[in-house]
Amino acid sequence: MPPLHTKMPNNRYLYSFKYDYHLAELCRLESRQIFNAAVRDKLLISTIKVDPSISAFIKTRLQITSTAVTFAQLTAEIKKEDLRINGFNVEYLVCEGDTTERAERRKKLKDIGYCIEGYPDFKTPGIIYAICQYEGVWYFGSITTHNNNWYKHKQKPHSFSNSIGMDSAKTLVSIAAKGNKSNTLLDACCGVGTTLLEACCAGFHIEGCDISPGAANYSKLNLAHYNYVSTVYCSDIKDLDKSYDAAIVDLPYNLYSRSDEEVTRNIIASTARLTTRLVIVSIADIADTIQNSGLTIIDFCTILKKGKSTFTRKVWVCERT
Repeated sequence: MPPLHTKMPNNRYLYSFKYDYHLAELCRLESRQIFNAAVRDKLLISTIKVDPSISAFIKTRLQITSTAVTFAQLTAEIKKEDLRINGFNVEYLVCEGDTTERAERRKKLKDIGYCIEGYPDFKTPGIIYAICQYEGVWYFGSITTHNNNWYKHKQKPHSFSNSIGMDSAKTLVSIAAKGNKSNTLLDACCGVGTTLLEACCAGFHIEGCDISPGAANYSKLNLAHYNYVSTVYCSDIKDLDKSYDAAIVDLPYNLYSRSDEEVTRNIIASTARLTTRLVIVSIADIADTIQNSGLTIIDFCTILKKGKSTFTRKVWVCERT
């Protein structure tokens, strides 16, 4: 990743990230797949625009309109933008290495406010601007924050104790779609619909499939509980005859369903017929099985154990040529 102050094209976005230690690798995998770049100091600058709410880790997206080496230069650049708007607010993003005291940050926010012609609205602003300083460079622009309405899924009516975590499920969706909401997705072993819920909430087009009538029914009930619309097939994946831009395969863990090498091989091979891009989750090393299914592993990470979890999960990003 080049230094953040390197001259870049117009339409630049500065993303800030937040994640727990056990999901650090998964966050980095997501950034590689969406932005083709690595997160550094929980920040990333890109010309690629994505909705922060598709990710479990992106806190904010700053659309950069002005940069400067000094704060005085930044205010001069903002004045050149000739911003005239009512109902705005300005926030200060504290980045890695920024030791500016709170009182000084407030003063700087007031100075930025004076650069904008109009009346602010601190309670319900129609637009929010932000400033931040990183590695000796000041940035200014409009900011979009993460919408955490997906947290409501913690109270979904039906769940399995071994279901993948919400953060991980949300990230599998963004990785599979590469952040593109126009891509069609399949959750090939959808279980109770944890991944389906996150995809629907973020605005992705997804369908689910599970061979278990009970699991498929729970998925449908969970979706209906939140008024989400998605098709769930109660079927062996080998009998599904559709095509998708990408598929997610969260393999059975042999707790609530039978799983062995042959089952794993059949699920992967059957899903690979329906798409050219798969994101596979396993608890075992299945690299040989994936490659023997005619897929190429293009990226990989491990989700570490945390809390009551008794195993690590491996995430394989695969493509079929």
